[in-house]
Amino acid sequence: MIFIRFLLISILVLYIIRSLVRLLLPMLFQSMVNKAQQQQNNQSYNSQSRQPEGKSRLIIFPKLKNRFLIPRVILSTTRK
Repeated sequence: MIFIRFLLISILVLYIIRSLVRLLLPMLFQSMVNKAQQQQNNQSYNSQSRQPEGKSRLIIFPKLKNRFLIPRVILSTTRK
């Protein structure tokens, strides 16, 4: 009799936990997705406000006396 009671209580507890998980996990995942979308929107807004689109900056390093070092030219542009 004690064993049957233990089995019934165990099954009931597992069923309640399963039901709670099925209700709470989607809400947890939805809040995580909303937070990630909000952070992405903030990052894209901040990156757009820093430098206008299409603006380029040319950086030229001067020639060095060592003939094995090649001067580097870096062209940085902003794109969407």
